[in-house]
Amino acid sequence: MAEVIAQEKQGSKQKKKMIRVDMTPMVDLGFLLITFFMFTTNFTKPNVMDLGLPAKDPDQKPTENVIRDKNQITFILGKDNRVFYHQSNAKDLNTGNLKETDFSGIKISKIIAEAYKNAPAPDKFTVIVKPSDEATYKNFVDMLDNLAISKKEKYGVTDIKPWETKVYKELTQ
Repeated sequence: MAEVIAQEKQGSKQKKKMIRVDMTPMVDLGFLLITFFMFTTNFTKPNVMDLGLPAKDPDQKPTENVIRDKNQITFILGKDNRVFYHQSNAKDLNTGNLKETDFSGIKISKIIAEAYKNAPAPDKFTVIVKPSDEATYKNFVDMLDNLAISKKEKYGVTDIKPWETKVYKELTQ
């Protein structure tokens, strides 16, 4: 608690009083308030999307599990929120095959559903996402959200190939 200690100066008419304030109760109150607010606050949980990645098996040998052109659809994420898609290989891809759409969930879901319906082997149907260097992180997350909406569990994310970059650059210039 606060104490007042009287101290006299010699040869002076006025007595100077020295005041000492004990800060122990204030420190206790500070810790009680910190503890109270820590226990009563709501911690936000991060919004994350679960990516179902396969476990690495060291004994697994490479297989000839090649995805044919019609059993996959490839989305290329471009600059300025542009999305391109195709179902072609390196020989067949041209500016006529590389089509453009936008991030409207309905459009991308319809494109995926149509490609899935026309796939020769629907059990092997895969969606491939290839972000270009100009794509934004938001566009990538929007694409993953659209994949979650369309309920296609087989998808891959990879780099854009040079032959795709060539055709992509022709369309965006």
